Order: sequence, then structure tokens, then C-alpha cells
Amino acid sequence: MKSMKWSEVRKLYPNQFVKLKVLASHIENSQEIIEDIAVIKPVTEKSATKELLNSKGDELVYHTANENVVLEVRQDMGLRRFVYHEN
Repeated sequence: MKSMKWSEVRKLYPNQFVKLKVLASHIENSQEIIEDIAVIKPVTEKSATKELLNSKGDELVYHTANENVVLEVRQDMGLRRFVYHEN
């Protein structure tokens, strides 16, 4: 898998869901800012929820309509929760 920036992914897969592998990120103000990713595959809107639920560890499903990949970090649960931000 090739390391990419989100802006590149948005150009290659406009207005659709993609399954991603997080390669680099950092935490800032209770948010995980994703810096480098690798595209696993494009995902149909119909299968996006199923793909997200089947994602493991550093994988996630995100829509390219979002300008940035930003995830809310929930410290109380000790788990990463995915929140879709409209930018």
C-alpha cells in the first residue's frame, strides 16, 4: 500500500467512501489528526457501515467529502470513536 495524503485520496476518489489504513497521526485537543494513510479500497455507500464495523485497529472508513480526517478520541472508554466532521 502506498502512503498518501488525504488531499490526494480526495482527488482520486471524489465524493465516496474509502477504507483506509492509518500510517501516521497525532493527538491534538482530544482529536486524532490523520496525516498519512494508505487506501485499502473504495467502498459503496451501501456497504460503508459494514466495512467500518469489520475494520481492525488502524483501519477506518471515511467519506472524501470531508476536507480532513479528524477523529474524536474518547479517553474515558480507552477506545477510538469515529465521528464524521462536516468541514
